[in-house]
Amino acid sequence: MRKLSIYNFLSLNGFYKNEQGDISWHTHGQEEGEYSAEMLQEDHILLFGRITYQMMESYWPTSFALSNDPIVANGMNEAEKIVFSTTLSHANWNNTTIVKDNIIDEIKKLKNTPGKNLTLLGSGQVLTQFAAHGLIDEYQLMIDPIAIGKGTPIFNGLEQQLALKLTDTKVFKSGTVLLTYQPL
Repeated sequence: MRKLSIYNFLSLNGFYKNEQGDISWHTHGQEEGEYSAEMLQEDHILLFGRITYQMMESYWPTSFALSNDPIVANGMNEAEKIVFSTTLSHANWNNTTIVKDNIIDEIKKLKNTPGKNLTLLGSGQVLTQFAAHGLIDEYQLMIDPIAIGKGTPIFNGLEQQLALKLTDTKVFKSGTVLLTYQPL
């Protein structure tokens, strides 16, 4: 059975994007970049909602990304990807499959087959749906040392309590903290 992890960053006050949908307040230092490169070595299938997918697709295949952060860019570009979208008709980023309907059923089926583990990046609406259905096996939350005025909470719309157990921590020199949780 495959494991489903989420990897998301958020502000100290729990937002994963600001009021305008911007994430430029989140900055990666060298250590965070090295951590991202390590995680891509695990060869997971990367999962995205449409908005996060389009943001990633507009950056990682560019010459700037390839020269600025070649290891992460190559890992992102070569990885198998699934985007959940009812509006996308085709995917321009290589190795991408679009899932349009029944994302909960599709993930349940995928988790029950042998193969690569799954990692959801960003994608707050999808994350909340997966959490509500108990599909997430591990939560990796990178907390930046910044509070932003207004934004979208990471579990926006979650209707029930989500109890988690802290399983690991990592502190970066930048002051960013990575907290890893499993559901109770």
